[in-house]
Amino acid sequence: MTGARDYRLSLERSRQALVREDRPAAFTMCGREWDLLPEVFAPIYSPATEITLAFLDLTGKAAASSVLRRGSLLEIGCGTGVVAVAAALAGCTRVLATDINPAAVLNTEMNAARHGVPDRVRGRHSDLFESLGDHEGFDTVFWHSNFVLAPPDYRPRTMHERAYVDPGYAAHRRFLEQAPDRLAPGGRVLLHFSTRGDVPALRRIAGACGRRLDVIRRTVVREGPYEVEHMLMEVTPAADSVRRPEVVR
Repeated sequence: MTGARDYRLSLERSRQALVREDRPAAFTMCGREWDLLPEVFAPIYSPATEITLAFLDLTGKAAASSVLRRGSLLEIGCGTGVVAVAAALAGCTRVLATDINPAAVLNTEMNAARHGVPDRVRGRHSDLFESLGDHEGFDTVFWHSNFVLAPPDYRPRTMHERAYVDPGYAAHRRFLEQAPDRLAPGGRVLLHFSTRGDVPALRRIAGACGRRLDVIRRTVVREGPYEVEHMLMEVTPAADSVRRPEVVR
């Protein structure tokens, strides 16, 4: 595997993000200050978080989101909590922000308190849906995934690496299988993916799980020497999926 999809490139990006001397304890994004703990994915070293905010109409420039339901949100892989907090500030009444990294859960709770929404944003340590109750349902389930495919036998050496690669796409398979079961009536499952990942492999897994992936928003950005396409996909049961109009940004 070569180019942007090479998992070794992503592992090196993870390492550099942790050890660089200028890694801050706080950063600015969308006109707000955010706390950043060690071992937590740093949004300032990748365009992906800002792209997510634009995909979900959470940049503060849109009057209302045409994508994100304003009721309850389950965010998988919350990291620093930028998306979860921005969603609460934009009107989501209940946000459950989960992450496999305990430091990310703490980081999200810190930023929820910093921006005055601890009553609407709760952090929870969870590997995907493992810590959720049987009857917890949400209007939106969202994951900005660790979309780079690593070999199935690769074992991440740090929690930070888990934010960059998914060995064998095991986590993606579980997400595609289980996410629709976490929806309230009329809810939707959204996945932020990119061509740093293996899109054909993801679609094969979705088909095997009885899911359909519809790209509802997309954008192309330059990341170092590579042009990378980012996509917001809606996940639906294959038999029930209806093609939605795509918004190109």
